[in-house]
Amino acid sequence: MIANTREAGQGVVIAATGLFTPPHTITNRELVESFNAYAARENARNSAAIAAGMAEPVAESSESFIQKASGIEARHVMDKASVLDPDIMAPRWPERGDDELSIMAEIGVAAARDALDRAGREARDVDGVICAASNMQRPYPAIAIEIQQELGIDGFAFDMNVACSSATFAIQLAADSIAAGNARSILVVSPEITSGHLNWRDRDSHFIFGDVATAVLVEAAAHAGTDGWMILGTRLKTVFSNNIRNNFGFLNRASPETMNTPDKLFVQNGRKVFKEVVPMVSELILEEARRLDLDPARLRRLWLHQANAGMNRLIAQRVLGHEADEDESPTVLDRYGNTSSAGSIIAFHLHSADLRPGDTGLLCSFGAGYSAGLVFVRKAA
Repeated sequence: MIANTREAGQGVVIAATGLFTPPHTITNRELVESFNAYAARENARNSAAIAAGMAEPVAESSESFIQKASGIEARHVMDKASVLDPDIMAPRWPERGDDELSIMAEIGVAAARDALDRAGREARDVDGVICAASNMQRPYPAIAIEIQQELGIDGFAFDMNVACSSATFAIQLAADSIAAGNARSILVVSPEITSGHLNWRDRDSHFIFGDVATAVLVEAAAHAGTDGWMILGTRLKTVFSNNIRNNFGFLNRASPETMNTPDKLFVQNGRKVFKEVVPMVSELILEEARRLDLDPARLRRLWLHQANAGMNRLIAQRVLGHEADEDESPTVLDRYGNTSSAGSIIAFHLHSADLRPGDTGLLCSFGAGYSAGLVFVRKAA
């Protein structure tokens, strides 16, 4: 089902992006050592049941397995020590009081300030904040309003969640609001603390996610000036699937003991996701490029969702008509891991400054839902 389609023409631009990278890094080697220590303990504890054929041993992980399965080499996290502790294997940080800035707002504000600084903007220049992320640390008050308050923005703010497509969906909402005359400038902020929803004790997924925060400043072209990236068109699509799922929520009232219940954390059927999402996203890109009268083979750069290197290679090949090199489809997955909706924004943030006026590219996300979001852009003169 197509959620919405728009053409902003010369009206709306991405004026700047911002990035916050956590100070802690976990390498595959460190992660494997921690997981295998946990596996050894579990197997020793259940040795009798395993020997009797009543339980399966926990299989060890390995650096080669992680690299082959995902292309990830390292990831940034907000809390390293607890994640690597075989007795905990989950992030832990002191609970903050209601009068203190929340951890999601803190990193979101850092990314937002980076974007504002790069655009030469002040808080008074911004009309709204959309906090778009795959998980929120609380239902309300909205994290976006907390970010708005901390930045000193006089306007509106709200949270939204479309899992890994949250940022691109929010960019379309921001662009539509600006095109309708309801705002001149909107910050799309994606504080993704995905380490909190990952089951670090699941061999098939314990290596996937990392933490980060990004911000995208979307503005009316007349307000932004001549710099930035013109939004040529956007396209959203959703198709319901249980192949990527997280059942945790306030209705669960989960205790610390149930936090590691598998279906209350990230679970996926990776093979089905690969098989079903790659053609869906590829066809959506080609269809929208044709509608915008763009030759997909002439797209200068693809900033694709950073979840799986194999998926990105195949999607880029189907779109460009040849095997894409690192310049055409840059990767940040290797050092950031999967950062959910922030992944394509990181790739754009780190790999867009070298493009020339007139160059055309694509921001693309895809993930749970299923969901897919496209933002076609052109470097302004």
